[in-house]
Amino acid sequence: MKEKKNFLSGLNDQQKAAVENVDGPTLVVAGAGSGKTKVLTSKLAYLVQKKKAWANQILCVTFTNKAANEMRNRVIKILGGNLNSLGWLGTFHSISVKFLRRHAEAVGLKSNFTILDTQDQKKLIKNICNAENIDAKKISPQFIIAIIDNWKNKGLLPNEVRLTKKNIFETQILKVYKIYQNKIKELNSCDFGDLILYCVKLFENHEEIRNIYSNNFKYILVDEYQDTNFIQNKWLNLIVNKNKNICCVGDDDQSIYSWRGAEIKNFLNFDKIYTDAKIFRLEQNYRSTKNILDTASFLISHNKDRLGKKLWSEGKKGDLVKLNCYKNGKEEARALGNTIEENIKRKDSLNEIAILVRAIYQTREFEERFLKIGLNYRIIGGIKFYERAEVKDAICYLRIVNQKFDDLAFERIINTPRRGIGDATIKHLHELSSTEKICLEDAARKLLELNKFKPKIKTLIKHLLELIDKWRVDLKKIKHFDLLKLILDESGYSAMLKNKKDLENENRIENLKELLRAMHDYDNLQGFLEHVALATSIDQKWEDERINIMTIHAAKGLEFNTVFLPGWEEGLFPHQKSLEEKGDLALEEERRLAYVGITRAKKNAHISFAMQRAWHGEWMDTLPSRFVGELPEEAIEKNEEPVKEVSDDFDFNQDNLIEDNEEYRSPGWARLKKKLLK
Repeated sequence: MKEKKNFLSGLNDQQKAAVENVDGPTLVVAGAGSGKTKVLTSKLAYLVQKKKAWANQILCVTFTNKAANEMRNRVIKILGGNLNSLGWLGTFHSISVKFLRRHAEAVGLKSNFTILDTQDQKKLIKNICNAENIDAKKISPQFIIAIIDNWKNKGLLPNEVRLTKKNIFETQILKVYKIYQNKIKELNSCDFGDLILYCVKLFENHEEIRNIYSNNFKYILVDEYQDTNFIQNKWLNLIVNKNKNICCVGDDDQSIYSWRGAEIKNFLNFDKIYTDAKIFRLEQNYRSTKNILDTASFLISHNKDRLGKKLWSEGKKGDLVKLNCYKNGKEEARALGNTIEENIKRKDSLNEIAILVRAIYQTREFEERFLKIGLNYRIIGGIKFYERAEVKDAICYLRIVNQKFDDLAFERIINTPRRGIGDATIKHLHELSSTEKICLEDAARKLLELNKFKPKIKTLIKHLLELIDKWRVDLKKIKHFDLLKLILDESGYSAMLKNKKDLENENRIENLKELLRAMHDYDNLQGFLEHVALATSIDQKWEDERINIMTIHAAKGLEFNTVFLPGWEEGLFPHQKSLEEKGDLALEEERRLAYVGITRAKKNAHISFAMQRAWHGEWMDTLPSRFVGELPEEAIEKNEEPVKEVSDDFDFNQDNLIEDNEEYRSPGWARLKKKLLK
């Protein structure tokens, strides 16, 4: 009862003012760690408690079901009871479904319409492409879905799309879009993009329906407003009531999702859309030390397109933010491992340590280092490097070149990239292999000799086997990493990635480049394949706790005691491709990304860059990120001397694993050796 009565007493002055201002449009600029969710939850509870509105008269929109459930539970805790009437708290999509179930006929659907998932979409798009003779090898269904979704996020149905000259595939995709949209209507279905788009069309074309909701919703609350796209913002503007009682909470300095349609101008122009808007700034941070906040605030102050705020804390000044320069990426990974070892000695939890990278391929060097010294880790929002599909494909090609008895490798590459070799052919190979007690490759050669394949399949398998024979000869003449380049080109794998329009292909290509870089550390193919085998087989459940490795994008909303931010170099961070595509707009978003990374740290932040990175087997000089020069001198501690290069802890050589006469090893070496000897 005490909590119910005094829940506002736990708010600071800024938070309380934002909560108690209920009339008219309100924008709450909530800095990182400033209690954004607390304010939004308290405001919802305050409206109900003060009888400003019944619970079912408040529309509260979040971006995730997790956030919605968290808010619902907090409100119940504050007010007590079971708020079943809080039915309009949810995501944009879940609330849109409620609207459409009630008014489906108005948009050409029946109330029992189904919602297609991604797999359903892919299947339907693929069928349409086949019927229209559109080459799925050049334009993937996934890419088509992404373009269609982008159009829907801009509020465009097929007849409203105006083609540009930027994308040569748009004409074909628009054709698919028209057929696709008609087809799903026939199926009494819609996709996730339709849910919000149809609601907007519903409210635009049926004023009487729109008035039902704008009159019912006395208050609208919006979480993470900086992440809204065009259609979501329009959705909100259409149903806001005549009193314009809308409260949007977010942080323009954490707007990092333009690549998936988020428009920061929604946030920046809020007071232009609602000219009588009140703006509240939540600047007191409850997460990080003063030095971390000063570093983040000074960095983000270089952005021009922002409303502006300065985070502060009543907490400790804390350690200076560490800025370290290393000789190369390998030394960077080594140093991070050593620092984490020191944290372990202080009994710090691995779960409270995070490594945040700009690009997912950067995880490889850290993964390998941690495997070497026996530190347990997890990849959040992604897959471990050697388990990524394109990396496994490339390695399987190398494995079959290395030795023909590797049936698992042969089966993986026989139709990768797709050559038209189906399951029936593979089944035939397995049957002969089992009967004759021979490997799959020999089975394929024997069936060729016996002329047991259909002409087309015969040609395809003969060509593949000839390539494998050639690559085995090539391996005797050229380096193993140069061989992989040949394999990727001659197998058609490179062409598949380069020619196929797929949003994930850029990452796939970068991962393969990183694989090539990794191969340069080994003298021969056999040594590299042994390394991969051991790296992927080491038990990663040695300890319950794990270091968290993820991209900065994936880290938004999370916090850790210690955060490492490696790879702060020009071209990598800020990312060169982003700068080339969007110029200054991209630069500001990259800086916001850096701000998000720094503010994930509660106690310690480590920023680092390398003087050299491996590129196609050659060491290339790098420049520190321009963001390094934008850090405040008084809040950082510089280590400008590159770490002295030392020999590797070990090379995954089983013969050396239990030798006692080794040179100095890290604590992780002893831990690993102990595990291996069990």
